[in-house]
Amino acid sequence: MLQSLRIKNLALLEEVALDFEPGFTVVTGETGAGKSILLGALSLLAGERADKTLIRQGAPSCEVEASLFFEHAEAINALLTELDLPPCEDGVLILKRSLPREKAPKLTVNGGLATLAALQRLGEAWIDFHGPSEPRRLLKESCQLDLLDLYGRAGDALAAYENKYRVWRDLHAERERIARETKLSPDQIKFLEGQLARLDALDLTDEAIEALERDFQRMSKAQELTGFAATLATGLTGEDGATGRVAGLLREARQLENLDPASKVFADRLSAASIELADLGAEFESLVGQFHFDPEQAEQLQANMNTWLEVKRKHGGDLRAVIVARDEMRRRLEIQGDLEGTLVRLDKQITDAERVARKEATVLRALREKSSLELAKIAAASIAQLGFKKADFQIRIVPLEQLGPTGDCGVEFLFSPNVGEPVLPLNRVASSGELARVMLALKTVLADLDNVPVLVFDEVDANVGGEIGRVVGEKMAGISKGHQVLCITHLPQVAAQGDSHLVVEKDQSQDRAVVTISPIQANRKARVSELARMLGDRTAKSALAHAEELLG
Repeated sequence: MLQSLRIKNLALLEEVALDFEPGFTVVTGETGAGKSILLGALSLLAGERADKTLIRQGAPSCEVEASLFFEHAEAINALLTELDLPPCEDGVLILKRSLPREKAPKLTVNGGLATLAALQRLGEAWIDFHGPSEPRRLLKESCQLDLLDLYGRAGDALAAYENKYRVWRDLHAERERIARETKLSPDQIKFLEGQLARLDALDLTDEAIEALERDFQRMSKAQELTGFAATLATGLTGEDGATGRVAGLLREARQLENLDPASKVFADRLSAASIELADLGAEFESLVGQFHFDPEQAEQLQANMNTWLEVKRKHGGDLRAVIVARDEMRRRLEIQGDLEGTLVRLDKQITDAERVARKEATVLRALREKSSLELAKIAAASIAQLGFKKADFQIRIVPLEQLGPTGDCGVEFLFSPNVGEPVLPLNRVASSGELARVMLALKTVLADLDNVPVLVFDEVDANVGGEIGRVVGEKMAGISKGHQVLCITHLPQVAAQGDSHLVVEKDQSQDRAVVTISPIQANRKARVSELARMLGDRTAKSALAHAEELLG
């Protein structure tokens, strides 16, 4: 759950620190007071992109920071580990985002630097926004199918089908690509074979290419390298080399040892140095031979290097790209050897893959058919509570001729708001207010299946009023039994049922507008006054009495 939120210099708000409680929090205020600032702060912490126009005029930066508590932190910690971010301590997740006017933005998670993509991944795990456009989404078949699959817990069955469907589609794409390739002419085949032979001659491994580049470098500087190696070898083991001089010194050291046995350790060290110098001389002498390339060897090395530089430049600039190009040449030649046979084999694989995918689709469709009957019944009862006493709500499974990304069937939500009227698709019968109530009914039913702990509803009760407003509030409160719910509302019937109540106000009495956000749930008089304002007049006795009754 969201524990605390600090906002500084965001839009018209200078600074506020808010503490949140579990349950149902309502946010109210005049139209245009700045309620969207609270939503904006939460959106920033959920990874929404932002520009610097959000920074309060005259401020160097804006900052948003929140702490969240997870009673069971295993899942969020696993996600943090995947994102290479510090884990939660005692189940507490700390998110912070700053947007400076002159510098680059900074994001941290539990004190560790994070990317915007990481913040978005985390946002999907802890918060879900439902705005005024949410009911319109209900007109889309994809949204309807998502809601049905959520209710039916069809995630595993859908994933199994998607895997088989992907295999089937990939085989289709492979066949189409191969079929589009015209048969190569003899000259084209000869050219590819020549290119492939040149590539195969290179031994395309990391070790072989590294040796080629090293030997070519040596050959390019062979004379200079040979001179250095010869000089070093002569200096160490030549007639007047270091090893001869050290040998004379070693004889002196042994005579010293005869007179003073304690100096033996020094004589032994000098002996070891003599041996090491002799070995080094032999190594440098060996290098002289390695730096010598006979004409035939040098010619082959030059040819291999020229080939390597050419193919590297032509096929992408690194070894992996060259290997991919080589394998593609080989594949094209192999296909040309038996083009028709390849297509026949692919056709059989496609048929087999389709049969397997259809089997998974049948399992998925059976699950959806069962879930559609259950969800329609429960949703219809919930819709009836929202003022549609005689409404009818059904879910129809629509078979598809061809397999699609989500199975062999679609879904259609059917609705009739009035008795005696046939059920029709939502987009043909539902007004915006009716859509809002149908969506709210479905959200109520599905809330327990949603693992996201914080749900934000932004004026989803628009186009709803009267007694239905009270029912909407009750449903929001019901959802808050299993989630932390934040609801921006203009309905006093909804606001009165909040466990916590935040009021957003805009003060324009001075030179510039200032927005404040204040908790009022502990001040009954302030809360009654705010509800009376929402009812029409905070000074009217009737409105105040009605507000008292709503809170009662």
